[in-house]
Amino acid sequence: MSTAFPQMPAATLCGPLRQPRQMLAEQTYDGHLSIHDDKMAEDLGLRAGPIEGPTHFSQFDPLLFQLFGQAWFETGCISAHYQNMVVEGEEVRAYVTPPAAGERVARIHAEKRDGTPVLTGTASVGDVPDTDHEIPRRIAKLRPATTLVINRDLRVGQRGAAKETIAMGFDQHMGDHYPFTLAAKLKVITEPSPWYTPEGGAASPWGRAIIPIEMISVLLGSTSHLSGLRGRGPAVGLFAGQQIRLVRGPLFVGQAYDLEREVVALSESARTESIWVRTQVFEAGTRTLAAEMILNGATLKNSYARYDAEARELGFTQ
Repeated sequence: MSTAFPQMPAATLCGPLRQPRQMLAEQTYDGHLSIHDDKMAEDLGLRAGPIEGPTHFSQFDPLLFQLFGQAWFETGCISAHYQNMVVEGEEVRAYVTPPAAGERVARIHAEKRDGTPVLTGTASVGDVPDTDHEIPRRIAKLRPATTLVINRDLRVGQRGAAKETIAMGFDQHMGDHYPFTLAAKLKVITEPSPWYTPEGGAASPWGRAIIPIEMISVLLGSTSHLSGLRGRGPAVGLFAGQQIRLVRGPLFVGQAYDLEREVVALSESARTESIWVRTQVFEAGTRTLAAEMILNGATLKNSYARYDAEARELGFTQ
């Protein structure tokens, strides 16, 4: 049996500086380019198109595998609030603080070379209450959203409109939302593992190639447009926070999964409106829960052309 990553000294709970790659420059939705396009990002006041948040999850995998072992890929949970955007060429380092005595949840964070925070959150394995993790804790603290414009047609508890069955092959194009393949990602992933590959997957503990945890976000996001759980548009959004939890993992390359989605929260800030969606992943044709994701998708108010006019119509501004 092979090992997932090279062994690091036992006391090491920070990884090397890495330069994650931008894979979404050609991403499109609502008929336009996304925030990951440099020109679109600049038009919205950003200096360049940011790298997608879950890309950074790969930098935690060697640390969490060392901390938790094989269970990390079977029942691991990573829960992160994204703090500052990263653009291609910037260097990022991941840190893990192991659970204190008597506790089961590790703290995680990532920062740029200059110390700028990138994300903060939690990680664990096994049957740990969801409420011990970063994203559910943030949801619990949300104030009721009372002046929604973009997301005013959505409701907490609303479920996806369509049945979604998905799979991810090595050379499978994942659609307009994710215009690249798993094979392309594996050429640039910050932390390569033989367990992710066609050649090395057979020597994994499960005898098959597994989907990297960061690519679970791609797998689940590739058909999200079918759910109908979207606000008004066209508008531009970004990931503000995300949790991926494996229940009966890992997820496998080429295996089919059924998805069910539900809105678990709606929120707003001065600049954004957010929808928080829980996506459950079942082994296709069964009710066997394999994984789930909670995603905070934040839409920039100033990217929706009719925001001010509709806010006035709804009586939210004078």
